[in-house]
Amino acid sequence: MLEHIEQAHQVLNEVNKAVLGKETEIFEIMTAFLANGHVLLEDIPGVGKTTLAISFSSAMGLQCNRVQFTPDVMPSDLTGFSVYRRDEDRFVYQPGSVFCNLLLADEINRTSPKTQSALLEVMEERKVSVEGTTREVPSPFLVIATQNPSGTSGTQFLPEAQIDRFMINMSLGYPDFESELEIARTTGTSSRTEKVSPVLNPEIFLEMQKDIHNIFVKDEVYKYMLNLVSATRNHPYIERGASPRATIALVKMSKAYAWLRGRKFVVPSDVQTQLPYVLSHRIIAHSSAKLSGVNKADIIRSIAQTVELPYMGAKI
Repeated sequence: MLEHIEQAHQVLNEVNKAVLGKETEIFEIMTAFLANGHVLLEDIPGVGKTTLAISFSSAMGLQCNRVQFTPDVMPSDLTGFSVYRRDEDRFVYQPGSVFCNLLLADEINRTSPKTQSALLEVMEERKVSVEGTTREVPSPFLVIATQNPSGTSGTQFLPEAQIDRFMINMSLGYPDFESELEIARTTGTSSRTEKVSPVLNPEIFLEMQKDIHNIFVKDEVYKYMLNLVSATRNHPYIERGASPRATIALVKMSKAYAWLRGRKFVVPSDVQTQLPYVLSHRIIAHSSAKLSGVNKADIIRSIAQTVELPYMGAKI
């Protein structure tokens, strides 16, 4: 376990070479990957999402594909299709772009609902069915999907039931001044992703994901997680609260976060750290919240402050 944790931190160090000033966000994405979850980024163009995905795939020895979603992208572009080979007198299956380890689905809100559904089905099932034949995608299979919050003309935002499939939601945001200054200074020398060295392979990463299952969670902490999620279902500023899938995601993320921190057990602070990432895309703010100037971050913060912490005792 300790060797795996050291290797995971080596991955973080490699990615931080390419994506500057985003240590917290990179740590969180690695946590989601260890929890076998997909990541939704709501960001403007040009903040390093592609660099981030390529850097993770390089450091972890994963095959990475990128799809720029547009209205004319078809489900078959993702899942694959069969073409007739005259020389062989048969149809031959051509794999789609989802047959990789890490898929960057860029601007997923700019494609049709049918194509969105095709991707989200693969995310959930880790397999595709084409012309009556079911094929599994490579393992691990992880998705970083992006939505552009600005310029929404012609977009198709994900429905609640589909956006719930992402384990966490976050934003990279602009780099700080010093990081952007360093980016400016090194522009034109070489690609930042070229500095990233592989430290893992898919087999080792799958072993890391298995390590997460062995992280201990006290029953009081399980109840604390459920109380936090349940609090979203009767909050005055929330129109619709989080589903049980949020509880599952919170458990997985808390375990992975504790593991990355070098612990064999989850403490309440792990849960509190992961709460905003797990809940922000799973709750619908009431119109009264907007009128009162209260945003989702404020609501989640108030829930974390009002739900009683579990009694841990002398020992966990």
